[in-house]
Amino acid sequence: MKPYRVLLYYIYSPIENPEQYREEHHLLCLNLNLLGRVIVAPEGLNGTVSGLAADCEAYMAALHADPRFAGIDFKIDEADEHAFQKLHVRVKKEIVHSDLPVDPLRQTGIHLDPEAFRDLKNDPDVVLVDMRSNYEHAVGKFKGAITFDMENLRELPDHVHEIEHLRDKKIITYCTGGIKCEKASAYLLARGFENVYQLHGGIIKYGMEAGGEDFDGQCYVFDNRVTVPVNHVNPEVLSTCYRCGTATSRMINCASPTCNNHVTLCESCGDAHAGTCSDACKDDAQLRPYDGTGYYGKKTQDYSPMQGYKSRQGQQIGVLLNDE
Repeated sequence: MKPYRVLLYYIYSPIENPEQYREEHHLLCLNLNLLGRVIVAPEGLNGTVSGLAADCEAYMAALHADPRFAGIDFKIDEADEHAFQKLHVRVKKEIVHSDLPVDPLRQTGIHLDPEAFRDLKNDPDVVLVDMRSNYEHAVGKFKGAITFDMENLRELPDHVHEIEHLRDKKIITYCTGGIKCEKASAYLLARGFENVYQLHGGIIKYGMEAGGEDFDGQCYVFDNRVTVPVNHVNPEVLSTCYRCGTATSRMINCASPTCNNHVTLCESCGDAHAGTCSDACKDDAQLRPYDGTGYYGKKTQDYSPMQGYKSRQGQQIGVLLNDE
C-alpha cells in the first residue's frame, strides 16, 4: 500500500460565513500537512487534497464530524507522494464555476451509482453526455459519449442545442468527480429535458468501484499526476501525440509559459522537443526546464503546519502558503 492518499470530494451544503470557515479550514489543512485546492462558497465545499494516509483519515473524520459536511462522499486514491506542490483554500461565489441559474439542492438529475451506471449505459435509449472541458475529454471519455467543445461549464448554454434532438432519450451526464453534473443535469431539467441522470461520484468513482469498463483513454485530474487510468476491464488509448500522431494518453502542459497548453505528448517527443507542443514554443526565451512530467506548479518551500497562517485576530503565525 502506498503511503499517501489523494482525496477528491464536494458537497452542496450551505455555509453561513464562508470567510470565517475558510480560515478554519485552512488551519485544519496546515495542521495535517495537507496540500491541494479547496473552494469554500456559500453553497458548499469542493476540494482535492493529498497527504499521508493518517493525516487524510484525520481530515475526513474532521469534516464528517461537522453536521454540514457529514454527507461528503470522498473518492480516495493512493499515491507515492503528495499530488500537489502547494495549498490553496479560497472563498468563491460557487464551488464550481458555472453561472447557471440552478440550485442542485432543489433539483438535479437522478443519481446513478457506478454499478447502476454500468448496467444502464449501453441501453439503446441512453445517451452519455460529457460535461467536462474540451482538453479533459480529449484524453479520455466513455465510448459513444457526446462531448462539447467548451472551455468550462459556463459555456454549456451555448451547446445545449447540440442535444435538443435527443429530448426523448435518457440523458446521463458525467464528469470527473460528479460536481459539474449536479448543476449541468439541473440545467438540462430546467431547459425541459425530462429523463436526466448523472453518474454519482463521477469517472473516478466508477473506475474505483466498477472497473471503469468502456472508458477509453485516461481521466484528466487537476494535480501533479495530470491523468490517471480508469478502465481496468477493456482499456483503449483514445488520444494521439500532438507532435507525431502516435497513440498516447500522456498529457502535459507545454513547457512554454506563454503557451502552457494542455496537449498529449508521447515520451519520445517530450524528450526530443523539451516538453513543447511546437517549434515556436521551443524557442520561447522563458522556456521552463522539462523534467518529464510536464507539470509546472510552484513548490511550497520549507512547508510546516504552523507556517503560513495568520489568525483572524491578527496574531501572526507565519506567511500564507501561496494562498493569495
